[in-house]
Amino acid sequence: MSVTSDIIESWRRPRNVVRRHLARGKSEAFAFSLLFVFLLIAFIAQYPAAMQVARLDPEIPLPPQLLGRALGLLAMIPAFYLLAAASRLIGMAAGGRGSWYGARIALFWALVAVSPLVLLIGLVTAMIGPGPQLTVTGIVAFAGFLFQWVMGLMVVEQGE
Repeated sequence: MSVTSDIIESWRRPRNVVRRHLARGKSEAFAFSLLFVFLLIAFIAQYPAAMQVARLDPEIPLPPQLLGRALGLLAMIPAFYLLAAASRLIGMAAGGRGSWYGARIALFWALVAVSPLVLLIGLVTAMIGPGPQLTVTGIVAFAGFLFQWVMGLMVVEQGE
């Protein structure tokens, strides 16, 4: 299935989507591609806000802003791998039967699943700016991420 149809299905049946991704067999390239897709979408989501900053303050040109934001996202790659490893350690302590690879798939898929909400956060940031709307949007996105991640971890750690 395509990523977009998987994202839609993931909001109805998240465990099925993670099971299907795990059934593909172990492929680090696939796991990293999920993380890369999220990082690319997160970068695209930051473009409207960067444009707004450049429009309001000509002293801050767009290209350096975008470069800084891209490098910041790339610097997060090790943090995501560490977060997946930490979730696996917690799963092991709780008696889970999962794998390190499964923990990465659960986390990276949760990030991809909330990517439409990340795009929405970018639009709200650029069009409305800081305020209750942005806060609520961020809370909804974070709650959605936690839901997707926990559902994925349940599949991984139960050894389904």
